[in-house]
Amino acid sequence: MAIVYLSFGSNKGDRIGFIQQATSLLGAVDGISIVRASAFYETEPWNMTSQTWFVNAVAEVKTTLSPDKLLDECQRIEKQLGREKHESYEDRTIDIDILFYGKEIINEQNLIIPHKYLHLRAFALVPMLELAPDFVHPVLNKTIAELHNDLENPEMVFLYGTRV
Repeated sequence: MAIVYLSFGSNKGDRIGFIQQATSLLGAVDGISIVRASAFYETEPWNMTSQTWFVNAVAEVKTTLSPDKLLDECQRIEKQLGREKHESYEDRTIDIDILFYGKEIINEQNLIIPHKYLHLRAFALVPMLELAPDFVHPVLNKTIAELHNDLENPEMVFLYGTRV
């Protein structure tokens, strides 16, 4: 059984509700068990023209599914919750990314693990810090805490409900 970290994000509609629904739907899939989840964080849009802030969270999951099958389930749930895929970054009801699948390194056309932008995104690193600050990125050989400390110009990330 693999330990996997998934990132959830929403900036359209009931942001927290979509993340909760996605987590619940994933946990109902045979071969997937949600171990724990981070708090919700309100985050500045990253590399987008949208001004609508996101709510993000990370979940630690145990799964017997292969990385490809897990991706299929994540995409099925995104579609079920109204996600429309576009060529560019646009507002979305839900986005589910596989950040890590154990210590595996996968570089396929439709799946890159560890997530190729994780080390640049405070909105993924901050919730990961809560769950696994000492987890070592298998490509960069740095802990989540080190990757967070290395961010040069991080987007703003607030514990949900604390932004003034």
